[in-house]
Amino acid sequence: MRLTVKPAKVAAGTVSLRVSNTGTLAHEVVVLPLAAGQPIGKRPIGAESRASETGSVGEASHNCGAGEGGGIAPGSAGWATLTLKPGRYELICNFPGHYAAGMRAELDVTQ
Repeated sequence: MRLTVKPAKVAAGTVSLRVSNTGTLAHEVVVLPLAAGQPIGKRPIGAESRASETGSVGEASHNCGAGEGGGIAPGSAGWATLTLKPGRYELICNFPGHYAAGMRAELDVTQ
């Protein structure tokens, strides 16, 4: 399981994330801010094998569409258009067990 971001650095402001699911399971991408010095992959995992989404600035989890949904099916795409401030963000798949299995990546937002 993996999640890759291209490009990994974008300018602050309106950012559109296009998410392509090339795997064999449904996935989502939740965008969470990272505190200064906080590494990716270190969020606590709760009882449901998921990380807390507190502070989320948005997500892509809808087949062929934007916003929340039941997941992006294999071979499909979804998107989210967000307004991001400068900083570091962790993009994660928060389906049970996916974050812990490595589905996370960093997005750096510059001024």
